[in-house]
Amino acid sequence: MRINATDLQNAFGKYLALTEKEDIIITKNGRSVAKLTRYNEPDYFLLHEEALKYKTTRKISYEEYRELVESSDQRYELIDGEVYLLASPAFDHQVAVNEIAWHFYNYFKGKPCRSLTAPLDVRLFGYATKFEEDPNVVQPDIVVVCDEEKVNADNRYEGIPSLVVEVLSPSTKGKDMVTKLNLYMKSGVREYWIVDLAEQSITHYAFSPERDIEGLTIFREDETVRSPLFPGLEIHLPDLFGEIRPKSRQD
Repeated sequence: MRINATDLQNAFGKYLALTEKEDIIITKNGRSVAKLTRYNEPDYFLLHEEALKYKTTRKISYEEYRELVESSDQRYELIDGEVYLLASPAFDHQVAVNEIAWHFYNYFKGKPCRSLTAPLDVRLFGYATKFEEDPNVVQPDIVVVCDEEKVNADNRYEGIPSLVVEVLSPSTKGKDMVTKLNLYMKSGVREYWIVDLAEQSITHYAFSPERDIEGLTIFREDETVRSPLFPGLEIHLPDLFGEIRPKSRQD
């Protein structure tokens, strides 16, 4: 099927559903510019120029990304000019997020920092000096923010989280462990926790103020992950993974 870019923006959900049966060729000024295709992995779609993600020979601009977001009820991320459409997370993914969020809430209650869960747009710009130079928008599973003064007049957060947690899904593993790792490090995030339900592990990255990897530790079995940035913030792994169904731990 061939449609123009305006039709896609006006009825994105309709055409997304049609990708279950066929690819959608997107045209602009009568010329084919992109393809909307169903990604094989279950947890998210990728929109790609003549392949799997939605990108042309140039990066997708933040303005184009905003047009897409405003024309749909779906959730998206913009990373390095590529748009990722996020599907609803699995049950056990949310169990893990809620368990970690509970620990974080109890720790930060009454403190100047605050933990928040997705969906929350986080605007990052890597090594650039401002967002407009390298716009990226992500929705981490959990963030810890210590700069609430960066919430703007429209009640949107424009700061840099101090700590980020991502719970892996099979299809997001590469993105979370490589693409987002680099983005978080370059943008000034100080800690990054990667929770792997299948391996029952938490990979902990500590980043330096100079935006390099300062420490890397993988926690397993009956170990306890502790935050060097927030003394006393810790999670005993059996407390977390004991809440996850055995099938999820084996998949």
